[in-house]
Amino acid sequence: MVEKDAIKTLLGRLAFTADLPEQTLDECAAVAIVADFASGTTIFKEGAANPFLYVVVHGRVGLDIEVPGRGNVRVLSIEPGEMLAWSALLGGGTMTVSARALQDTQTLAIPGAKLLEICQANHEAGFQIMQRMADALARRLFATRLQLLDLFAEPAVAGAIRSS
Repeated sequence: MVEKDAIKTLLGRLAFTADLPEQTLDECAAVAIVADFASGTTIFKEGAANPFLYVVVHGRVGLDIEVPGRGNVRVLSIEPGEMLAWSALLGGGTMTVSARALQDTQTLAIPGAKLLEICQANHEAGFQIMQRMADALARRLFATRLQLLDLFAEPAVAGAIRSS
């Protein structure tokens, strides 16, 4: 088991949690656990409940959505320092994508309900966390938009090639 001081050190080095107030890092470290996922492991499934927000320490995680008639479509890959499973903090824990470890991956898993309590108790830290969350969500929304444009463009491109 990883000690809380080691978890705090990791949190202080990861982009999503770096530069948070010392007290916030202490509070997050007190409730976070290390969660390791072997390459190919499903971390969570779209539509399923998941209580944790994860911050990737090392490895890569693919985020996929189920598209009728096309199966799973990769929306984004999450790198070290980034978070995933934002719904655990903001949306009650129902996942909007599926996440799969693309490599052996280590994360720090923070219970979303506990992180929300930390944000509510310390508004400055909460603002910083929510600002980072909003930035991550904006990047994911843009990536999803690009994926959707690609999906809708594929049949038109295929048709144009056939009619040439």
